[in-house]
Amino acid sequence: MKLLLRADASASIGAGHVARMVAYAERAVARGFPVAFAGRVDNAEWLASRFDELGVSRVPFDASGFDAVVVDHYGLGDLRAEVNAAGALLVSIEDDVFGRRPADIVVDSGFAPSLRPDDGSDVVLRGIEYAPLRDVVRGTRRAPSGPPPHVTVALGGGDQWAPTVGLLLHALRDTELPFAADVLVRGEPPLPDLRPDQSIRVAAPSPALLDLFATTDVAVSAAGVTFVELCCLGVPTAAVQLVDNQEPGYRAAVELGLAAGLGAASTLAGRLPEVTGVLRSLLSDPALRQRLSATASSTVDGRGVDRVLDQVESRTGSVRGASYR
Repeated sequence: MKLLLRADASASIGAGHVARMVAYAERAVARGFPVAFAGRVDNAEWLASRFDELGVSRVPFDASGFDAVVVDHYGLGDLRAEVNAAGALLVSIEDDVFGRRPADIVVDSGFAPSLRPDDGSDVVLRGIEYAPLRDVVRGTRRAPSGPPPHVTVALGGGDQWAPTVGLLLHALRDTELPFAADVLVRGEPPLPDLRPDQSIRVAAPSPALLDLFATTDVAVSAAGVTFVELCCLGVPTAAVQLVDNQEPGYRAAVELGLAAGLGAASTLAGRLPEVTGVLRSLLSDPALRQRLSATASSTVDGRGVDRVLDQVESRTGSVRGASYR
């Protein structure tokens, strides 16, 4: 079966869509499928290099010659007729209402997806059991390093989040507790003056992120793809709702006890004492960290892509009356 993946990354939309496509590429290649990728990888080159390692070709978006097309994109409209006319199955990745379109197979891997109107999609796979996780995430084993607690701050690949990172670092400083923080961010966040037992290192996002997570005692993360990876790893996390499309996932994660909630990024500046209190609790309470870790790791098992590909393989042979190649 030949598979085409379609997603974009940029400074404004981050790298999460491409990260999910890397996960699909890895599992598809492991099954012996030829795989190609169509899209931009700006600000996600460190992720997209995995395509080259896997032998995934980069092509213009054209479903002709493929058996299935996986689309993970909020900005594209209804593609089903075009993809089916080319003889391919359309698999559409959505996050609640974001990226929603009719498809042969729809995948929403949210923690608690809301009701979805019937739009004629044939198969709808919903729930965190369908979350796509890269091989390197599933293979990482944690060995937390403290004391002092190792904190990793990662808000995705967009450079517009540097001021938000700066606010979070000021809140960390204000806990008045010791920590050693690694901050993965593009741009230059405003750094606070630190106590002698506090330290911060700043670097751009890179493949080293998983190595940092392996020794992380407390993570501070946006409620997107990276947060799902942290859940799989069992890293105790303070989650931030960075953008509107993360609101359903953020809310569900906090309600399910998968993360400590820091609220929406747009309101952080007016709530710094509250944010500081949440971070102080995480840094000072090992029992809280253990509870979050156990709940998160038991919820996300990392086998979501294989469950989706099982469905794709089972449907290969007919697309609304059309024949696959």
